[in-house]
Amino acid sequence: MYADEQGLAWVRELVDRTVGSRSARIITADVARTYPDSDLMTAEMYDFLAEQWAFEHPGQNSGEREAVELRVHLACSLRTWRVIRKAVIKTLCPEGTAPHTCRVPWCA
Repeated sequence: MYADEQGLAWVRELVDRTVGSRSARIITADVARTYPDSDLMTAEMYDFLAEQWAFEHPGQNSGEREAVELRVHLACSLRTWRVIRKAVIKTLCPEGTAPHTCRVPWCA
């Protein structure tokens, strides 16, 4: 996702709330940031998210936003995982495929 600390906190809270309302448990949740010389992630993989944000917010400064991955490992059934994934995506993009502005640009 392309988020600042506030956006990242919102997504983490969303995931925590969604997982907590199901019979699942978060095993680990960590954030991978883009570092220029890192094999972990490359910023180029997520350039399109920064471009999307710039397109949706013309003339605005992106501030502290950066490309990050929120990696969440759950203890649950595959069926529960699918329900959680669908609920998180629906909250991230409540308008579905209709044109809209993302609060936090993301991809899955």
